[in-house]
Amino acid sequence: MNFFKSGVLALLLLGNMVVQGQDWKPAGDKISTPWAALVDPASPLPEYPRPQLVRQEWMNLNGLWDYAIRPAGQAIPSTFDGPVLVPFAVESSLSGVQKTVGPDNELWYRRSFSVPSAWKGKQVVLHFGAVDWQSDVWINGVHVASHRGGYTPFSINLTPWLLGKGDQQLVVRVWDPSNQGFQPRGKQVTRPGGIWYTSVTGIWQTVWLEPVETVFISRLVTVPDVDGGTVEVTPVVEGTFPAESLVEVTASLGGRPVSKGRAVPGMGVLLDIPYASLWSPETPVLYDLEARLLVGGKAVDEVTSYFGMRKISTRRDANGIVRLQLNNRDYFQFGPLDQGWWPDGLYTAPTDEALKSDIVKTKEFGFNMIRKHVKVEPARWYYHCDREGMLVWQDMPNGDSGPGWQPETYFNGTEAVRTPESEENFRREWRDIINLLISNPCVVTWVPFNESWGQFKTPEIVAWTKSYDPSRLVNPASGGNHYQVGDMLDTHHYPDPELTLLDGSRACVLGEYGGIGLALEGHLWVNDRNWGYVQYKTTAEATEAYMKYAEKLMKLIRSGFTAAVYTQTTDVEIEVNGLMTYDRRVMKLDVERIKTVNHQICKSLEL
Repeated sequence: MNFFKSGVLALLLLGNMVVQGQDWKPAGDKISTPWAALVDPASPLPEYPRPQLVRQEWMNLNGLWDYAIRPAGQAIPSTFDGPVLVPFAVESSLSGVQKTVGPDNELWYRRSFSVPSAWKGKQVVLHFGAVDWQSDVWINGVHVASHRGGYTPFSINLTPWLLGKGDQQLVVRVWDPSNQGFQPRGKQVTRPGGIWYTSVTGIWQTVWLEPVETVFISRLVTVPDVDGGTVEVTPVVEGTFPAESLVEVTASLGGRPVSKGRAVPGMGVLLDIPYASLWSPETPVLYDLEARLLVGGKAVDEVTSYFGMRKISTRRDANGIVRLQLNNRDYFQFGPLDQGWWPDGLYTAPTDEALKSDIVKTKEFGFNMIRKHVKVEPARWYYHCDREGMLVWQDMPNGDSGPGWQPETYFNGTEAVRTPESEENFRREWRDIINLLISNPCVVTWVPFNESWGQFKTPEIVAWTKSYDPSRLVNPASGGNHYQVGDMLDTHHYPDPELTLLDGSRACVLGEYGGIGLALEGHLWVNDRNWGYVQYKTTAEATEAYMKYAEKLMKLIRSGFTAAVYTQTTDVEIEVNGLMTYDRRVMKLDVERIKTVNHQICKSLEL
């Protein structure tokens, strides 16, 4: 049951709260996607946000909250500035605010909720999908948690501080220094322009509550072994559990049980998957998974999940070229650079259908891979990739290039010198991102650095990544400072593809090329200053350029390339290099022509 609470009541302590039924509308006059009109302020993004660990009882806290922007360092505000629609960042149109916070200010949120009577005697856990960047949380006036990290979830057990009955008051404070700080931030800057975009501050993924027992399953780590015909499932259990506790895991396919096993909490459950149906873009088969925490033989927690049987590796072919392999077959990976930005929601898609749509369109265009560029998406994006069958290269969002950094100083070709605090933060956030996505079959490659953007201690970071997750490939630095480490040598070349470097011991990939610019009136973020690597005036001209580059790429595959990334899925703000317009209303190139040649490229290594 979804106990979504649509009302927010008044709290006399800090003044009147916002009322969910009051008028709300998008702010500003920028372009918007078709899904913006479907946003319901009483229930935005109502889908369960964590598909790989699902519970039936939960409460969605998305909706209208109070917000205030205040100078950094002040106490909890006594009055607030108005309503904000969570989970859209305040700089976005869909937040209803569209205001800049900036590094000198803090953003405050406030709302109340009531715990359902059916949850009596349970522990109540508060979950944040993602908050950018530094967060502090109060419940009923008690400061209960702090968190740093703009791309990964965090949770708080609220039970000790909940009132016996009635309304519970939740307050959140957020500080985000954007490009004035060392933290991972991707393309966010205080002065947008070119390939750099509007800063995003605050809550930008779903907030929700769940009732659990004093011991419960907080995470499942699944690692398939295609060659061995097994999958290892490691449940992570929170709380103090008795010695007789067990976790029971059952895998099924099409409603039929396939395998069952048990282990003590913290140990892996090894399941036999005979005659496994393998996951691939062509056949995205997913097995269902059920995990039960047993204490004294009684189930105290039950969650559902899924996994895919998929192997990613490299192999030297008969010509001596190192090829990427999927499920022990040479497999050319080809897809667009995907930034994941929206004109109405910035970092947050207006609806779940919108989030899924970009993936579906990418597959319809004939691609089999997406490079998720210097951003981490909500868990449901990876779920859609898993279900639709889309390989993903996951970038670490870039950050830290020194005090007073501005975009024009980023392309210096040298490694960054980070402070100990910056280095520790990078390692922690990178670990948290890997933990978040480690069980998604769609994710096949980790990319810790893009070009030389904040790149540091590359051999050490790559070695750690490989040891932490040996089940995937590591692309050490896409287009960046190159070291003889990792599984790939990744070069960038605009606008046309070129094989500028060749490595006989690693897979050679073209991490970025293309950037065919086409500005379409009526679908632009701004009417002037639009930018592309190369500019064309018509769909026909842009399509011809794409076909010319594709034909050249086909020849380079025989010479050594084993994957390629085209820039890019959509326009973003004033960057008009997209296959689609920023508002997703127009496909800018001839779909049938690019679909045909893309299929040829993807199948180029098949015998």
